[in-house]
Amino acid sequence: MDSACESPMDKGGEKVESNETPAATLGAGTTNTDGIPEETEGDGVVDLKETSVEEGELKSQDVSAIIAAEREDSSLLNSAAKKLKIDTKEKKEKKQKVDEDEIQKMQILVSSFSEEQLNRYEMYRRSAFPKAAIKRLIQSITGTSVSQNVVIAMSGISKVFVGEVVEEALDVCEKWGEMPPLQPKHMREAVRRLKSKGQIPNSKHKKIIFF
Repeated sequence: MDSACESPMDKGGEKVESNETPAATLGAGTTNTDGIPEETEGDGVVDLKETSVEEGELKSQDVSAIIAAEREDSSLLNSAAKKLKIDTKEKKEKKQKVDEDEIQKMQILVSSFSEEQLNRYEMYRRSAFPKAAIKRLIQSITGTSVSQNVVIAMSGISKVFVGEVVEEALDVCEKWGEMPPLQPKHMREAVRRLKSKGQIPNSKHKKIIFF
């Protein structure tokens, strides 16, 4: 009877350990086979999800902002291109109007010419400097070969220059009470007057000495 009432803790003066695990040792989490506690879905996981959602929202906002900026840039480019087209169109129209006005003025002027003036105008339009001579002169001065466009431009400028000298010579002849044809003295006086007006540059080279 006494042996039956003995507690299992004290038998032979030794403490007997139980194989049962107390329920208190089992916490909120469970353990795996290696004895390492597994992570449970708690506040940390919820925070990670919230941060990922916020990052996704920020990325979507950045993408939308970039798309909006690109649309604004494209709209600005389109408006600038339209404005440029309108400006070029207006310039072309103005140029056409100016050309038409000049043609009409020239027609009125030619129609009012006398027979002698008309003949002189026709001779002026037909006259031209030989392009080969102009090209040789330019190459001898510059020492380089020039294109055909440069030769055409220089021949036109030379023709205008000679026309101005002849007009001034005719005025000199009239002031002196003489009649054409023009003589060398008339041409020299015309060149002198044009130089005094600054319409002909001085061809003489002057050395500038600095003291």
